[in-house]
Amino acid sequence: MTVEGTLERMETDYSDTVDKLIPECQLLATDGQLNEAVEKLHQMEKQTRVACDAISNGRVMVCAVQLCFSNKRWEKLNDIIVVYTKKRSQLKQAVAKMIQECFTYVEKTPDMATKLKLIETLRTVTEGKIYVENERARLSMVLAKIKEASGDITEAADILQELQVETFGTMDRKEKTEFILEQMRLCLGKKDYIRVQIISKKISSRYFDNAEEEVQKLKIRFYEMMIELDLAESNYLGTCKHFKALYETPLIKDDKMKWQKALKSTVLYVLLSPHDNEQSDLLHRIKLEKRLDDIPKYRDLIECFTCQELMQLQKFLANYEHELREGESGSPCTDVFLHTVDGNKRWKDFGNRVVEHNIRIMAKYYTRITSKRMAVLLDLSVDEAEEYLAKLVVNNTIFAKIDRLAGMVNFIKQRDPSDVLDEWSVSMNKLMGLVNKTTHLIAKEEMMHALKVKA
Repeated sequence: MTVEGTLERMETDYSDTVDKLIPECQLLATDGQLNEAVEKLHQMEKQTRVACDAISNGRVMVCAVQLCFSNKRWEKLNDIIVVYTKKRSQLKQAVAKMIQECFTYVEKTPDMATKLKLIETLRTVTEGKIYVENERARLSMVLAKIKEASGDITEAADILQELQVETFGTMDRKEKTEFILEQMRLCLGKKDYIRVQIISKKISSRYFDNAEEEVQKLKIRFYEMMIELDLAESNYLGTCKHFKALYETPLIKDDKMKWQKALKSTVLYVLLSPHDNEQSDLLHRIKLEKRLDDIPKYRDLIECFTCQELMQLQKFLANYEHELREGESGSPCTDVFLHTVDGNKRWKDFGNRVVEHNIRIMAKYYTRITSKRMAVLLDLSVDEAEEYLAKLVVNNTIFAKIDRLAGMVNFIKQRDPSDVLDEWSVSMNKLMGLVNKTTHLIAKEEMMHALKVKA
């Protein structure tokens, strides 16, 4: 098939001629007559191309670039690559062979300038050609690594973003995943979080169900980058899910230190997440994890947030601070609450979650409570307690009304009269149903008793 997409039938087989020509040209090149050797190959290349002998045509083109490489004629090599790919009715199979051969020379160049020139030439001639899309992708990866090594992360990311490897039909799925992960890593490096989110959706999480070790390593890389992304956006629930996925990875489960760290992080981030139905469901599912028994402090921590009891804020934080921020012998701390800017912020959020938990418990047990009493139970000032309460009300977590003049907080929602009447009507129907059923049973018993007396 030609590069124009037309099918051509081979008219003449030049295999024997090419078998004789290649050794002659190699001998000429060895004697320093490279130009003469290349000229002969040019003539044979035209004959094989016109005759549609793709195999012989590919051998001629490969021989020409090999001679240039052997003689270290890098400029001539670049020229030959461009000339051969621009020939009219060029054969795809032959071009692909030449590009694949030239790709092997990239790592054998004498200096960086020559290497960059060869890469640029190959990327130029492969642009838009589906039959050499894999080679172009690999060249782009090499170029991106060079740019990154020189400190130009933005340029490196832009080079890889040009590739839509998920559409490459001939590329292995594992290699596709590696390319996409590299795109994510470079976008994270330049803090382009929106693009990272978009790119991450190109990888199906079902692929990571494969038990192969190489696939599991890719899974770990993927979820580590997703954790970095979610932490940058303070998405604690998403971070928790990613740590849970890491914990469930066989490579992590086989290493005690790694699975403990992953499970601890899963627990802490689910507790840091704002309360909603999804968070509550995930919290109770994590609570069922049997390996929590090996880290009792974290098991007790989950118990505190799932039981319907108030927690004294300062006492609770003091009890767990050393374990969570410093660690103990045999149980190192995680990176969640380290003494850094982000760690301190998360520790403050953790205290907020304790207060919010206490307010939710109050809403269940109290119908009304004074602002001062609520502040005492929350271990906060009245203004701080009202601020937390207002946040939960705005987020529709609970219902409450504050009467500041009376200093009261009302947790009971005022019901609509029609709803009350409907509920009363339903209750009356149930009551009448029970009365009718009871009357029927009494009448039945009386009839049975009368029959027994007559007998």
